[in-house]
Amino acid sequence: MIPVKKEAISKELIEPYFERWERLSDQIFHAHDERNGEAKSLMEEGIALFEELVLNTSLVEQTSLIQTNEEYEVFPINGMERFLFIKARPAQYACFRQLDELFKEIKKRYARLRIKA
Repeated sequence: MIPVKKEAISKELIEPYFERWERLSDQIFHAHDERNGEAKSLMEEGIALFEELVLNTSLVEQTSLIQTNEEYEVFPINGMERFLFIKARPAQYACFRQLDELFKEIKKRYARLRIKA
């Protein structure tokens, strides 16, 4: 298992990621609703934000999430498979919903990890 950096998961340090995702997810939702072609690039921004969050809070030296035999401690069940699905099809609305769920689940996971620390 790829462990979390205990000092990097304080609420003050990770909350800006979730605030940024909230703003971005509203934009993505409206882009899908209006079918204006902006959803894919906004999703790519959201994917990069998710990746940055996981990498900055995990004990790794990678610059992108890679599939390994080890799971990231912060990932929810099937997190890597879901992330790879999203990354492969960023323009699909289903992937937007899936990324939104990953952000919600990982936020709960960080809270649990803070309690354990």
